[in-house]
Amino acid sequence: MEADDQRGPRWLSGTGAMVRRASLPGLKEAARRAPASVRGLRQPHRAAAGVGGGVSHPYQRLQDGDAVLYVVRTHDSDGRDAYRVTGWCGDLGVRSASRSPRLSAPGVGLGNVRGDGEYPADILRGIHLWSHNQPELGQWFNRIRARHGAALRLLVWDDTGYELPWELFLLPADPGRDQREAWLGAQVVLSRWTTVHDTRYDLPRERTDCRGRVLGYLHHEMADDGRVFRPYAHQLHVRMTPFLQTLDTPGEPTGLVYMGCHGTYGDSVPRLTLGNRTWAELEGQTMGALGVDRSLVCLNACHSGRAVLNSAQGEHALRGFAELFLRKGAGGCIVTAGQVGDKDARALVRGLVEEVARHPHRPVTRTLLSYRARAAEAFGPPSAIPPIRDDDGKVDETGQKRILRLLYAFMFHYYGHPLTTLRLTAREGEAR
Repeated sequence: MEADDQRGPRWLSGTGAMVRRASLPGLKEAARRAPASVRGLRQPHRAAAGVGGGVSHPYQRLQDGDAVLYVVRTHDSDGRDAYRVTGWCGDLGVRSASRSPRLSAPGVGLGNVRGDGEYPADILRGIHLWSHNQPELGQWFNRIRARHGAALRLLVWDDTGYELPWELFLLPADPGRDQREAWLGAQVVLSRWTTVHDTRYDLPRERTDCRGRVLGYLHHEMADDGRVFRPYAHQLHVRMTPFLQTLDTPGEPTGLVYMGCHGTYGDSVPRLTLGNRTWAELEGQTMGALGVDRSLVCLNACHSGRAVLNSAQGEHALRGFAELFLRKGAGGCIVTAGQVGDKDARALVRGLVEEVARHPHRPVTRTLLSYRARAAEAFGPPSAIPPIRDDDGKVDETGQKRILRLLYAFMFHYYGHPLTTLRLTAREGEAR
């Protein structure tokens, strides 16, 4: 008698995304340059020493309320892919033990949320176990939360490419500080960063006030996204070539560059695509409007936040769309960590734009924090994960979909300065 198939139904069927199955890169640690000084995140001082897998600080003096978690790729004593963390927040720090780096944990990445993948409950339980296995990090998060409260701004500079789900890191309960068990991204203003290559800076530049119209590309299956931008000045394209031509040429001030399309991911740079363009084709665009306006970029496309270590083309560098658009001049970049259902993606964008319109002085990071906090509240206590099967052995589809909604809310990641804002020009425009 054959064993029952324990894999679930295609939870993500109908998303319309083209997905390539890929393994995580297991390549050598990248060489790194000495970080440059960063305006807005810290007070000026001389450049720090080189980092990589060493112990020197990227920078040591932060503004009150700022914290940085720096994550680098390394190997354990058996040669397995691993990582080390170093964190700073005033006089509160944390550092991985040099003899016991954490393994890369390929099972916890949100890229695993696929219709043909693991059950959502298994992914979330795996993320909780990954969090519990880093008690020193959980304690550090709680200490800096207790010190700074709502004023805390955490920047996670992750150069591993391991797709570690920092927004879903499960904070331990601390009754002495009146802190309940909670997900990090629903409690703390959190932004991400990755080394931006071929530039004179390594960390976010000064905060940006992204102001102006919306310039967008919408795949025909996502044309309804355009309704979100009707109250604002906008120029939307349904063909990629005229969109990129407009993006290449500075013109009317642009606050938001929006791409609503399908995306693909693979184990090499040529397999990273947005719409009908590869990473390399988009790399060849000048994107002059970004360099002038420092626009916020929103890539509402599956897998747009995933990156690969590009040794296949002769370099030890993480390459992905977040790094590409930041290098071209974007003031910040919102991307997705995996495959998101179209309905959920559109709901996020509608909510994000509506909140930005109501609170133009609020940083984008706080808008995303509010979105995740509402999703966490709707889910309930973090440890109350629905079982995969009911007492009759049937898959609890309702429970699994409830977990999916939570994972989707935490799948949108922001790269950039934690205080960047978006102010859209309020007037009507015509779709093109």
